[in-house]
Amino acid sequence: MKAIKIIFLAILSISMVACGGKEEKKKKGFSYEKKASTPEKVENNPNNVVITANDAMAFNKKEIKVEAGKKVKITLRHIGKMDINVMGHNFVLLKNGVDLIAFGNSAASARANNYIPKGTKEVIAHTKLIGGGETAVIEFDAPVAGTYDFLCSFPGHYAIMKGKFIVE
Repeated sequence: MKAIKIIFLAILSISMVACGGKEEKKKKGFSYEKKASTPEKVENNPNNVVITANDAMAFNKKEIKVEAGKKVKITLRHIGKMDINVMGHNFVLLKNGVDLIAFGNSAASARANNYIPKGTKEVIAHTKLIGGGETAVIEFDAPVAGTYDFLCSFPGHYAIMKGKFIVE
């Protein structure tokens, strides 16, 4: 009978510690719930765009469509965990006709300037370079109607982290 009481108390103690640990973490801001996916367009405004980048060197979209003649707000979220020096990402919108590969190669040597070549006139807008868990936001006027290239200018990323920015 004494052994049963000891086993019961041991199980009860373990249960209380396990439950108490989760409660304590919730109080400190931790959550065990899976977060909802990021909406592509915010507030039904096609010019308010959220784009994510991850540790697998990928944007979540290859095409962004916005309306001409209006403000554009781009929110870049790095949903990975890697440091900015290892897997940094940015969003760079190039002017029409700019050679993406030539720009990417040039950007690779511009570390001191977040991989944006100093004095370049080839960029419409860009975010700062961010690391895992960080967010950057930029606002700019939509360029004239047309199709533009966007990319991440961190060395080597432009080869797969690129897409089309379509102004209608």
